[in-house]
Amino acid sequence: MKILFWVPYPSEGASNRYRVEQYLPYLKKETIRYSLRPFWSRQAYKILYLKGCYFRKAIFFICGTLSRILDLLVIFRYDIVFIHREAYPIGWAFFDSVLSLIGKPIIFDFDDAIFLPASSQSNYFIKRFKKPEKVDDAIKKSKYVIAGNSYLADFALRFNRSVTIIPTPIDTDKYYPVVKGPSEKIIIGWIGSFTTLYFLDPMREVFIFLSKKFPDVRFKVVGGNFSINGLSCVISKPWSPDQELDDLSTFDIGIMPMPDNDWTKGKCGFKAILYMSMGIPCVCSPVGMNNEIIRDGVNGFLADNQEEWVSKLSFLIGDFKLRRKIGEEARRTVEEKYSLKVNAPKYLKVIKNVYG
Repeated sequence: MKILFWVPYPSEGASNRYRVEQYLPYLKKETIRYSLRPFWSRQAYKILYLKGCYFRKAIFFICGTLSRILDLLVIFRYDIVFIHREAYPIGWAFFDSVLSLIGKPIIFDFDDAIFLPASSQSNYFIKRFKKPEKVDDAIKKSKYVIAGNSYLADFALRFNRSVTIIPTPIDTDKYYPVVKGPSEKIIIGWIGSFTTLYFLDPMREVFIFLSKKFPDVRFKVVGGNFSINGLSCVISKPWSPDQELDDLSTFDIGIMPMPDNDWTKGKCGFKAILYMSMGIPCVCSPVGMNNEIIRDGVNGFLADNQEEWVSKLSFLIGDFKLRRKIGEEARRTVEEKYSLKVNAPKYLKVIKNVYG
């Protein structure tokens, strides 16, 4: 068996890194051959979400288009085409239609509500060229669909009955708890990308209040430039694959604030899973899949407003034993439900069913 993986980003893109690339060693063990073909190159990804750079982005877009066309010319080499999120960033589902026309089996995988209109602020002009309706068509033309949560699966089931839910898992051999003792200097951390950095805006008053109540608390933001006027206890730095584990190991508490809307309901709660895998107690907004992952007060906390954020973060800041207890239960939850070891067999079963 040989599979062609069409993914949007290089390894720097968290979505296909966790939903495609970390499964590849399992494919190798099954002697399944594959080709991984991102639309955007690493050089393109470096500038993709920067403002401007339109000429360079256009050149990289042409290169990505040519690579997809070249793949079609040798598509006979592959038994299955696995499409993560989309085959092509704009227009209708042209490449999906060509694959369907020639009878090539498609597995379609998505982990966001990409059927809704959305575009980054730095590339807002591209919104007019995007066709979120193409997701319907891509799902119809697929032999099998993998959805990241039940909200996405319900949408997919409108167009295709062969749908399975596989959450975005974590490699528990790579991400594991770091033993810590009691400390007065508590770090409340957030890790993500600048596309979701604005989720932290409603937390500004919470940070200010907690910094007055607990002078030794520090707030660490990894993945974007975040600051609060007059507050020196906020540290922000860019995300780096080489430093991700080191940054996470400094967190005593993880946070995942989110607005409650149709887009965030499609989120797969991976930030919470990431914290929990390392035994970091977390406080999250009760939105979408977070309600499935988090059992409030058992393996984490849910906070729906500023008062609850202050209250539940204060519990964790002031009680080391509570942080350790919640962290241990969080790790157990990930091992049982959201680990790569648990979900890889489900992933392989889909592939083998489509091939068979």
